[in-house]
Amino acid sequence: MATQVKGRSRQKTERAPARLRGAATTGAAAARDMATQVREAASGAASVVAERAPQVAGATAVMVADAMQQIERGSDEMLLGGAALALGLTVGLIAGGANRYVALLALIPATAMGITLLERRAAQGTASAEAASDAS
Repeated sequence: MATQVKGRSRQKTERAPARLRGAATTGAAAARDMATQVREAASGAASVVAERAPQVAGATAVMVADAMQQIERGSDEMLLGGAALALGLTVGLIAGGANRYVALLALIPATAMGITLLERRAAQGTASAEAASDAS
């Protein structure tokens, strides 16, 4: 009887690796299939983005140009208020723990308004200096 038990246990141990190999092969095939599906989905998404990128870029350029025209037409008080609001929003985002990139995006309008204000002040300074030199 002892030999039969050994024989049976030997058969069981010999079959076990074959079962495990089959499971590993099935798992590898499933992983390969999933990787193929992910690659195809990513490829499809990338093609959609590539198709729409020129339209998005064109629309963005138009919107930025319109925003800059409105900033240049705005009064100094409006620009100062807008810059202060954008700076406050940025500080609030940073204090609240928002992502740094989001905070930088909120800082863009403040920068544009601040630069416009500085350009106006520099132009007023040169105009008043020219007027003073002409009066002399």
